[in-house]
Amino acid sequence: MMANNLSKFSRFIFRTSLFVLFPVAILTTIIGCNKDLDTEDSYHLEFITEDYKPLNYIENGALKGLGPDLLKEICNDLGISFSSEVLSWDQAYAKALTNEHAVLYSTVLNAERKSLFKWAGPYASLDWNFYSSSQNPVELTSLDDARNVAGIGVLPDYAITQHLVSEGFSNLIYCENNQDAFSKLLSGEITLFPSDKITAEAALTAIDKSIYNITNRLTIRTDLVYFAFNIAVPDMVVEKFQKGIDKSKQNGVLKQLYQIYMQSANPPDIIQVYTEQYPPLTYRNNTGDITGFGTDVVLEIMKRNQSYYPIRVSLWSNAYELALLNPNFCLFTMDRTNQRENLFQWVGPIGSNVTYFYVRAGSGITIKSIDEARALGSVGTVSSWFSDQHLRGLGFTNLVTASDPELMTRKLMNGEIDAFVCTNITFPSILRSMNYQYNQVEPAYQLMSSDFYIAFSKNTPTATVLKWQQALDAAKQDGTYDAISGKWFN
Repeated sequence: MMANNLSKFSRFIFRTSLFVLFPVAILTTIIGCNKDLDTEDSYHLEFITEDYKPLNYIENGALKGLGPDLLKEICNDLGISFSSEVLSWDQAYAKALTNEHAVLYSTVLNAERKSLFKWAGPYASLDWNFYSSSQNPVELTSLDDARNVAGIGVLPDYAITQHLVSEGFSNLIYCENNQDAFSKLLSGEITLFPSDKITAEAALTAIDKSIYNITNRLTIRTDLVYFAFNIAVPDMVVEKFQKGIDKSKQNGVLKQLYQIYMQSANPPDIIQVYTEQYPPLTYRNNTGDITGFGTDVVLEIMKRNQSYYPIRVSLWSNAYELALLNPNFCLFTMDRTNQRENLFQWVGPIGSNVTYFYVRAGSGITIKSIDEARALGSVGTVSSWFSDQHLRGLGFTNLVTASDPELMTRKLMNGEIDAFVCTNITFPSILRSMNYQYNQVEPAYQLMSSDFYIAFSKNTPTATVLKWQQALDAAKQDGTYDAISGKWFN
C-alpha cells in the first residue's frame, strides 16, 4: 500500500536552534489495531514536533500547546493513545525526511509544501506582523516601505522568510531564533522583525522583556496551520483526523483550546471566508465592522443557509494565494476571467464593473489604445488583481505593482506613476478615503468590463457551492438582492 520512494519533504514552518528532547518514548501508536482506523496492513503514526510556544512547547516537563492538546482530543475520540517526540528543528526534519509514518505539527500549508504532504486542518491561523522597537518611530504603510529600512531580522527556512525572499527583499538579516531576533530588535541591530503576536510575547518574556516594548507596524500576511502527514500515510487515516478537527470546530473544543493558547475566540472555521479592503464592495469601516455591497450579499446567503462563518479582511494577494492553496475557502468579491475560470468554483454573478486606466487630471497624459498604454513609462497595478493578471498576459513590461491599492493611488497622485488601473465602482471610494476628489483623476482609457462573483477553492464540496448559488438566486428572485444593490448604488 505504501509508496517505496518518498517525495522530498518540505521543512516545518518553524525552526529553532534550541535542542529539546521530550523525555518520553517515541510514539508507536498501532492504528491498524483500532477498528476505526483499520487498513489492509497494520499502520502506525509517529508524531513529531518542536518547541514553539504557543502551538507546541514544554512546560514543567510536560508537552503543551494548541497542537498536542488538539491531537490528544482527536486520538482519544479514535480510541488510540497519543505521545510525541519533541526535537530540535534539524533532528525533526531529518527524521521526517526518512519516516513514512511521520506527522509533522504545527505546519503551514504553502505552495512549496502542498504536494509534499497530506494535510488535515486548518486548526490555527497566524497573522504575521512587522514589529519594531517601541522606541523606533519607523512608519510603514506598505511592504515597499519595509524594503527601505536598514535591516529586517528573519529566521532561516521559515515560511515568512520564504515569502519575503520571493518578494525580492534584499535587506534581510538572519538571526538564530526568536529570542535572538527580538534582542537584536530592541538593541537596534535590526529595524523590523516579522512574527505573530503570541510567539512574540513568549519570546520577549523569555528575555525578560514585555510585549509593550515592541509595536506592530504592519500586518504582512495570514497563514493557516495544519497537521502535515507523510505522503505515504493512507488517505483514510488522514481523513479520520480531518473529521476529528471538524468535530472539534463544531462542538466548541477547538474554540476552548484557542482561547487558552492563542488568546482569541476565533479559530479557523469549517469554511474560511476572506475578503479585502475594497470599498464599497467590501471593507472594514471606522467602527471595525466588515461591510459593503459584497459583504451584505454574502451575509444574506449565510442567513438563508443558516450557516454563519466569520469574515476576515486581508490583503488581496494573501487571500488569493490562500484560496488557491486551501480547501473549503471562500473569497469575495472576485472578477471571473479566463485566467481564473478553472482555478475556482463560482457563485454569482453578484455585480459588474468597468476597469479603466486612470491618470491625474491635468497631467496631459492621453491614452487612445492599449498600445499607447503599453508605451507609458509606468502603469500601477495591484498584485493578483484580475487587471494585473490581464495586463501581464498582454505583455505589459511597464507595470509597477504593490499589494495595497491605496499605495498605488498615492503614487498616481504624487506623479510617481503615469496611470493606475482600477474599476469605476471602487476607485471613487478609495479616493474619498484618502481625502482626494474624483475630479482630480480622469478615466483615460477603458481596459475591460467584467462581472464579479463569490469564489470558492477547487476542493470545496460542490454541494456547498450549489447551496450558496441557490440562496443567491432566491435573493434575486424575491427582491432582496435589488434592495441590497439599491442601498449601495443609488
